[in-house]
Amino acid sequence: MSIQRDLDRWRAAGAITPDQCATLGALARRERFSLFIELNALLYLGVVAFVGGVGWTVQTYFSSLGDAAVLVPLTAVLAVCGWYCVSRAAPYAPGQVASPTFAFDYVLYLACLVFAVELGYVEFRFHLLKDNWDNYLLASAIACAAAAYRFDNRFVMSLALSSLAGWFGVRFSHFGLHLGVREYALAYGALVAFVGVSIARAKIKPHFLETYLHVAANALFVALLSGAMARDAGLVWLAGLLIASGVAIDRGIRFKRFAFVLYGVIYGYVGLSSRILREIDGGTSSLAYIVVSGIVVVAALVVVSRRFGREE
Repeated sequence: MSIQRDLDRWRAAGAITPDQCATLGALARRERFSLFIELNALLYLGVVAFVGGVGWTVQTYFSSLGDAAVLVPLTAVLAVCGWYCVSRAAPYAPGQVASPTFAFDYVLYLACLVFAVELGYVEFRFHLLKDNWDNYLLASAIACAAAAYRFDNRFVMSLALSSLAGWFGVRFSHFGLHLGVREYALAYGALVAFVGVSIARAKIKPHFLETYLHVAANALFVALLSGAMARDAGLVWLAGLLIASGVAIDRGIRFKRFAFVLYGVIYGYVGLSSRILREIDGGTSSLAYIVVSGIVVVAALVVVSRRFGREE
């Protein structure tokens, strides 16, 4: 085949890599290729869009539909999803368990989102907990965490941690602690990281640790970046941000987790640049700094990402 000969010649000349040659050759020969990532993305977006549509419908038409017309279908969807997951799930194991079907994880994710919508509607309509309404967030977090560990689903674990973040901020404000959002985020990030490491060391779903660390890292970095960019903040926040960035980059490279390298570089670059640009008198100097530093950062990330690709 002429296309394959051209590809072999380009590979020999160094114009394309062996992996690129193999991929392009397979396409030229019309061999089958995997759509696993694309199908997963479509399923995830479909679940989110469905629940978003349900939430919008409930919010817009609840007064004309009535409580029964809202709660009965939501409960039915929740019951069907729960039955599907329980009937097809493998027995619990502390290690990683493969999903029994392609759609299993997304059905479970749908069940947890519908559960959250139903809890929110119950509180909105009946005010059962009144001033303690934030306990709905805690209940949602506990239910999602239990489902995540029972059915081995990191999507649902992320949802549990997000719900916990909402409860954490509201509940601690009730204690009369006069802290800002940044302090709450720092405390939450530290708590999530500690819990994740502790559970992983107990060898209970240790592959969930990365999910905990992703959530904790973003919470910590957002808090530190917010402090570093505030005009009334001192250099302590910037110093903390740069230290955290250095740790993330170092640990990411050591444990071959490029996402954490990316967190460290991006958050650190934005925080440091915001401080530097304040000292520059704008105009050409600011534009030159943004262009030059942006090119350097992108080039560095490309080099590091290629290194990760070779090692993996």
